[in-house]
Amino acid sequence: MNKVFLAIIGVVVVVGGILAFGIFFTVHQTQQALVLQFGNPVRVERDPGLKIKMPFIQNVLFFDRRILDLDPPAQEVILTDQKRINVDSFVRYRIVDPLEFRKKALNDSNFRQIFGARLNSAVRAEVGKVLLGDMLSGKRDDVMQRITVALKSQAPQFGIEVVDVRIGRTDLPDTTSQAVYSRMQSDRVAEAAKLRSEGAEIKAKIQAEADKDRTVILADAEKTSQILRGQGEGKRTSILNEAFGKDAGFFEFYRTMEAYDNAFGDGTTMVLNPKSDFFRFFGNISGKQK
Repeated sequence: MNKVFLAIIGVVVVVGGILAFGIFFTVHQTQQALVLQFGNPVRVERDPGLKIKMPFIQNVLFFDRRILDLDPPAQEVILTDQKRINVDSFVRYRIVDPLEFRKKALNDSNFRQIFGARLNSAVRAEVGKVLLGDMLSGKRDDVMQRITVALKSQAPQFGIEVVDVRIGRTDLPDTTSQAVYSRMQSDRVAEAAKLRSEGAEIKAKIQAEADKDRTVILADAEKTSQILRGQGEGKRTSILNEAFGKDAGFFEFYRTMEAYDNAFGDGTTMVLNPKSDFFRFFGNISGKQK
C-alpha cells in the first residue's frame, strides 16, 4: 500500500513539474517575449520577471531588447565620376515590436538578410550620387544622414528602431587603386620636373645678376684703383720734382739707388772695379771719392 501511495505521489510530482515547466517562463531584463498559440501571436511580454502561459498549446519566442549590430559584407559602388569604391557600412538597431518583427522577418537570420540588402541598396543609391572627393570631405556626413533617414522610414515595417547608420570604410578596388597611385606618381614626377625647371631658371637669373654685379664692381674698383694710382703717381712725381729742384745731389743719389735696385736682381753677377763711378755711393754717401 505504501509503495502504491509513494508511486502515486511521484507521478503527481512529475506531472506537476511538467505542468509548471509548461506554464511558467521567465523574461530576462535584456529580453522581450512573444507568446504564440498554435503558431499565432497572442501577446508580447516586455517587462522582466516570471510569466504564465497555457501549457502545450502556447510557446514563447524571445527577442533581444538591447541595441544590435547589422554589418553586411562590403559592396562595390560606382560614383558619379564613374570611379569604383568598396563601401563597408553597418547599422545599429533595436527591436521595439516583436510581433511586427516576427510577421515581417520571421527570424533574426532572415531579417539580417532582408534588411542588410536594404542597407546596401540605400548606400548604393546615396553614395552613387557623389564624387570620390566628396567621400573624403564634410559631404560624407550628409550622405550618411540621407541613408539614415531612408532606413528609419523603413524600420517600422520590421518592428525595429534604427539607432545609427555608419559608413565604416571606403576603399578603392585594387585595379582602381593602382591606376590612382600611378596617376598620382605621374603627377608628382611632372610637378617635380616643373619645380626643377623653375629652380634652374631662377638659379640662372641669380647667377646672371651676380656675374653682372661682379663685373660692375670689378670695373668700378679697377677704375677707382687706376684713378688713385694715377693720382698717387702724379703726387709722387710732383714731390720728386720738387725735391730734385731743391737738391741736385739728392736727385743723383735717388737715381743711383734706382739703378742699384734694377741692376742687383736675383742671380745677377757683375764684374766691375770697386772704385768705378757706379759704386761711388758705396764708400761715401755724398758720392765723392776719398
